Amino acid sequence: MKILALTAAGFLLDLMLGDPEWFPHPVVMMGRVIVRLEKVLRGSFSDTPEGRRRAGMILAAVLPAGTFFIALLIIKIAGFIHPSLGYTAAGIWCWQALAMCCLKKESENVRRKLVSGTLAEARKAVGRIVGRDTGELSDAGVTRAAVETVAENFSDGEIAPLFYMLIGGAPLALAYKAVNTMDSMVGYKNEDYIDFGRAAAKLDDAANFLPSRLAAILLIAAAPLVGLDGKNAFRIWRCDRRKHASPNSAQTEAAMAGALHVQLAGPASYFGERVEKPYIGDPDRPIEPEDIRRANRLMYAAGFLGILVMGAVRLIICAAVAVVF
Repeated sequence: MKILALTAAGFLLDLMLGDPEWFPHPVVMMGRVIVRLEKVLRGSFSDTPEGRRRAGMILAAVLPAGTFFIALLIIKIAGFIHPSLGYTAAGIWCWQALAMCCLKKESENVRRKLVSGTLAEARKAVGRIVGRDTGELSDAGVTRAAVETVAENFSDGEIAPLFYMLIGGAPLALAYKAVNTMDSMVGYKNEDYIDFGRAAAKLDDAANFLPSRLAAILLIAAAPLVGLDGKNAFRIWRCDRRKHASPNSAQTEAAMAGALHVQLAGPASYFGERVEKPYIGDPDRPIEPEDIRRANRLMYAAGFLGILVMGAVRLIICAAVAVVF
């Protein structure tokens, strides 16, 4: 019950407060640690593909494990001082592990720039939340990038942290955030990271395998609740959920594309190089800025549905275990 209550508290705090810039965030600290560890590890192994892969494997093992045990230790020490301090620390980290409000805020800023600002402003705004090059994107390209980010990060930033939070509390949720942060920083397939970042990318794929599929199912189930097409979301998900180099990213993108009756993905530019990617969904209609708002409504509905479903599953499992033992 404690984990369920702390998860609910974190979920509500995220909805109310989002991610205040003035408040220290553990992901920022993780990023700094990754930069330092990368420098140390690269210098400790030979500059060969095998040496870089070994260095990357150590990073992929040390950061999540270290994050988990440090968070657990801090919560235990705080709880030893006073139980309320332990609950406070755990509740704050449950809040900071979630990112639905922040994702909505940033994507809505993109929509506002498209509607009432300039294309240059919209490109800059979407550049804050995507990894691709944005300098040459059209209005439709900016909109598509924002909708794709809402879809993909609904899994990475909301459902996956909730999934692990409800299993192992704040420490496990933060360990997942460490995995996800590593992948976003070193999990690239370019010359610098194809070897060093391989372990981090594989670990991220494994950690997101179940949550990404759960997130897609939640988007499909929630679509009718906000006036979108759940049947088409399911159809496109079945057809297009594997149209991505990642085994997970297209899961939620396909569900979102089907619910909105738009086409997502397609060719994109990364670090100045054009990458050919298949389209996801059918071009039933042109994508428009209002689709960002529709995507956010769907994300929120699926988020509420997700915490209810996963919370109920945890309650049932805990009750069953209590009966047996």
